[in-house]
Amino acid sequence: MSQYNAWFAAQDDPAERYPLTEVVYYSRSGGLLEVQHDMEALRQQSAAEWKQLFESRWMRTTWPYGSGVWGKKEWICPGIANENIVSTFEGGSNLYWAERFGREIGLEDLWIKMCGVSHTGSFKDLGMTVLVSVVKQMISEGKPIRAVACASTGDTSAALAAYGAAAGIPTIVFLPKGKVSTAQLVQPIAHGATVISMDGDFDACMRVVREVTADPNSGIYLANSLNSLRVEGQKTVGIEIVQQFDWDVPDWIVIPGGNLGNTFALGKGLLMMYELGLISRLPRIVCAQAENANPLYRAYKNGWSFEPITARPTAASAIQIGDPVSINRAISMLKRFDGIVEQASEQELADAAARADRTGAYACPHTGVALAATIKLIDQGVINKTDRVVVVSTAHGLKFSRFKVDYHESTLREVVSHYANPPLELPPDADAVRRVLERSIERPGASRD
Repeated sequence: MSQYNAWFAAQDDPAERYPLTEVVYYSRSGGLLEVQHDMEALRQQSAAEWKQLFESRWMRTTWPYGSGVWGKKEWICPGIANENIVSTFEGGSNLYWAERFGREIGLEDLWIKMCGVSHTGSFKDLGMTVLVSVVKQMISEGKPIRAVACASTGDTSAALAAYGAAAGIPTIVFLPKGKVSTAQLVQPIAHGATVISMDGDFDACMRVVREVTADPNSGIYLANSLNSLRVEGQKTVGIEIVQQFDWDVPDWIVIPGGNLGNTFALGKGLLMMYELGLISRLPRIVCAQAENANPLYRAYKNGWSFEPITARPTAASAIQIGDPVSINRAISMLKRFDGIVEQASEQELADAAARADRTGAYACPHTGVALAATIKLIDQGVINKTDRVVVVSTAHGLKFSRFKVDYHESTLREVVSHYANPPLELPPDADAVRRVLERSIERPGASRD
């Protein structure tokens, strides 16, 4: 038995506790639960000892500690048996120095945390490894769980289906019809999930899955981010960023936000490091939203007074959410980090992604939202040109090839493609090719902008 412990606690009453292996989603008052850790036990090991332990496990092969999540098991889910852990070696994603793009936008020290370089192509793997592992533990203890279900705008369903398939646990996903990319739709299909394509937006899918899983006799376990087990895995993003900088804290971390569990998770991991003495200061957090789905931005501009909205279509489909379930805890976390919320129009997010791609990145539209927000804050003088800034890329650009094609074919909705680079159609004539190349190849020091 581990000397460390964690449990669910009600946010409004920490004395209301439940084991992590209990099927429970809400407190008695109807609020969300949060995973809490025995911090006094964790403090028995010094900050230097924690750093040494985490470094010794980083990207190794000893099961399960080579995972970026499970290498920090004591901070994540200490009571689970290693044989019940379901892992695909998630985490440990590249912290990419976007040196050329940073120079173009006036920033000396810009980095992109490539969370989409993962098993299913998004940061959702980080949370799903924890949730599915706990479900496997619950089943091994005799809990009558028949399946795991989620509502999704794409990436959550892919992660749940993959980890469920690896564990041999049936999965059910609810997707808004016509609002996810082909790549996102085919992933859970390929992994054998029951895929329900539902008329309506994500918020409608979320209402249905909550009703289905609320029945205690259904045997269907809820896997959306209101289940704080997901947060425990996702909080490792901030921890990894600091570790990759040799335990130095960046000035800013910019993260795209939709349902807002990731914003809360990012702050939670950083606060845990701070409270255990691994870092002596906190970064500022920026949550970036698409202008067409910006309830948090509106709340920020209105003294943090939140009202749900009906989200409009956006190329950043995974964050097209008007009534985020983690709104209250995200606001609380942003206040703790002196946080900012910025928005990006369809034009801004598409151009930001295209500009980043032209410097070697391959940005999904959600990363485009975060990059556009970063550009705006630099231009406003909020982010200084000498600040170290990390943009969290939440998914791989290959999952959004249609977005890329439409941009470069100049057919993307609400967008004029300023950086389009369509193929050059030429006859099989060398002289014609030479004439075009003479015009198109950049000369040293020249700019195509």
